[in-house]
Amino acid sequence: IRCYLFKEFSSTSSTTAVGTVTSRVTRNGNAVMEKDLLNHEDLAGDRGMIDDLFDETYREKEGPKPPLRYVWRNIILMSLLHLGALFALTLIPSAKIQTLAWAVLCFLVSALGITAGSHRLWSHRSYKATLPLRIFLTIANSMAFQNDIYEWVRDHRVHHKFSETDADPHNAMRGFFFSHIGWLLVRKHPDVIEKGQKLDLSDIKADKVVMFQRRYYKPSVVLLCFILPSVVPWYFWDESIVTSFFIPAILRYAVGLNATWLVNSAAHMFGNRPYDQNINPRENPLVSLGAIGEGFHNYHHTFPYDYSTSEYGWRFNLTTAFIDLMCLLGLASDRKKVSKEVILARKMRTGDGSHKSG
Repeated sequence: IRCYLFKEFSSTSSTTAVGTVTSRVTRNGNAVMEKDLLNHEDLAGDRGMIDDLFDETYREKEGPKPPLRYVWRNIILMSLLHLGALFALTLIPSAKIQTLAWAVLCFLVSALGITAGSHRLWSHRSYKATLPLRIFLTIANSMAFQNDIYEWVRDHRVHHKFSETDADPHNAMRGFFFSHIGWLLVRKHPDVIEKGQKLDLSDIKADKVVMFQRRYYKPSVVLLCFILPSVVPWYFWDESIVTSFFIPAILRYAVGLNATWLVNSAAHMFGNRPYDQNINPRENPLVSLGAIGEGFHNYHHTFPYDYSTSEYGWRFNLTTAFIDLMCLLGLASDRKKVSKEVILARKMRTGDGSHKSG
């Protein structure tokens, strides 16, 4: 099986392998954005989708915002989860080293289900995966318990297409708390629902692995997110059932959620913008450490089709290393990567200048 990088951009001209780079000025209210846009038809032909590219035609509706409608079930469950995670911290000194190692392993596997799976593979189609790899990533995704792949992809594509607007599910313009966890505790803005229903998700519906997970998502979560992480330490090395449940299951799950949420909150507010200073997402290495490579967010929103979500390869980016390993093993292929020449040109044209000192 041939494993190679597909350079979307030619290094010798302004024409890409999938379309022509053009510069446009877009407006949303008083905001002005200058963005590089690819020819959508050509890009769609290469990746099979275009709904993760920013839609410059969207306009927020005038008038008062709709009132907040709290989802009390989520508020109660999230509160209990985080209280359980705090209790789990008190159990760490008495836990066996095997249990702590198992919790870390469960965290890494579940994180890959989000980063390499629902994000880079299914949301952005930035590389291709064979059936065995897709099955593994689906199992890991259920262990992560962050909505099934279909729903995760739908919300994430809406996030990219309408970033920092009312149609963005976790619009960072509404503050840190909202973009971190608050968006899960209230009903979605009507624009989020409306735009999400109009997305083309035919590629996701055509993936039988994804749709199988969606059909059996609840039992898969019970088994993979809670039962399996708890039973292994208790059964194999006689860890107490309380410690087995609260550290590898509850604490690991809470940490995984917050690591992902920091991409929506901290990485949209704190850090530099070397690629495009006209958009909110930032470069945040600390978030990348916790989210195994997803904190290079100014780069990612500038070039969402890059499989690495960064120009720096494996640096603070375990997910990129994993995808490269899968490619080496013949389980992945067709990684999309932006050329160094185009990255530098973009930095010089729309960046904040921070690349000169970094």
